[in-house]
Amino acid sequence: MITVLIFVAVLFILVISHELGHFVAARKSGMKVYEFGFGFPPRLFGIQQVVDQAGKKKWKIIWRTKREQLGQDTASQQETNVGTLYSINLLPLGGFVKIKGEDGEEAGPDSFAAQGFWKRAITLFAGVGMNIVLAFVLLSIGFMMGAPGAVDSLPAGSKVENSHLEIMEAMPGRPAAAAGLQTGDIIVSLDELQNPSVKEMQEYVDANKNKEIKVIIQRGDEVLEKNIKPFVYEDTGKGGLGVALIEVGTVSYPWYKAIYYGFIMTGLYLKEIVLSFYYLIAQLVAGTPVGESLSGPVGIAVMTGKVAKMGFNYLLNFMALLSLNLAVINILPIPALDGGRLLFLIISKIKGKPITQKYEQLAHGIGFFVLISLVILITVKDLGKFKGLFSGLF
Repeated sequence: MITVLIFVAVLFILVISHELGHFVAARKSGMKVYEFGFGFPPRLFGIQQVVDQAGKKKWKIIWRTKREQLGQDTASQQETNVGTLYSINLLPLGGFVKIKGEDGEEAGPDSFAAQGFWKRAITLFAGVGMNIVLAFVLLSIGFMMGAPGAVDSLPAGSKVENSHLEIMEAMPGRPAAAAGLQTGDIIVSLDELQNPSVKEMQEYVDANKNKEIKVIIQRGDEVLEKNIKPFVYEDTGKGGLGVALIEVGTVSYPWYKAIYYGFIMTGLYLKEIVLSFYYLIAQLVAGTPVGESLSGPVGIAVMTGKVAKMGFNYLLNFMALLSLNLAVINILPIPALDGGRLLFLIISKIKGKPITQKYEQLAHGIGFFVLISLVILITVKDLGKFKGLFSGLF
């Protein structure tokens, strides 16, 4: 159950930050925002500022499940709603900001359609921008608190805790792989040598290349013992186990360096995610199966639970990656997504006149249906893939 709560909390932060970008940009651009919602309808409840007949403003809970014309409804005969309705909806898989005139159905100086090209473009892009900013903030906080990373060649002022030696690769056909060592295993000790560094391990294995070495490793929650006899490299004559090693630990930085590295890592992660999507789309075009590369809400919930068990710093890093993935997905030129709406806006600008609303709404409707269908299919796949782990969510 704790995993589900953590997942919902993570999803809430990601969605709210994205929609907050749209909300702030719309308000700053002079647009009226009818509703700021977490989750998809039907609505469970919301709060909204109303004005009574005496002109006094107050906040009121709105208990409604149907969609109203939020700009014109009255909470009662004696009250008029004037503020944005902040709502919680039944399906917690996203969120929305309902802006006056965003679908061309209303006019007026405070409508979306009445604004200039750049105000509308910034409003559409603001959600993606906010997700990038959130990733930068999370990574910067992680670097201040201490984030997992390699400990070699660190800048001055950095602090390292929980340093340990980790296997990056167990080379096929070598003693380590034959003994069952795997990528991600942590080297606890070699005989009596505890928590060795890379250099200490290399020197110890070379000095004991003619006998078996008792290697203690940690793999997840397990501690395993392996007896391994080194082999001798022909070119150097030195002993080795056939592993690629990296020394990792929890690395923290002064606040000013943490902000710098947060900025750098945001850019690097964003670049890698864009490239990953490029290769994914290329595979789809080529007809290559990509099912194992995709995860839906269930898969992300399972991964969130695993990462949360590793520690809060790991969870911050994972949230940053999710936020950047959300940004890249939303900027894709697909109808119903921010990128699709931005594409229609750009086409209208080039044509010099708006696209017929019924065609644009039809495209967004089809896009939304396809996306929801894809989420359902991936969720069904995840339920089978994580069948043994799914019960652990509760």
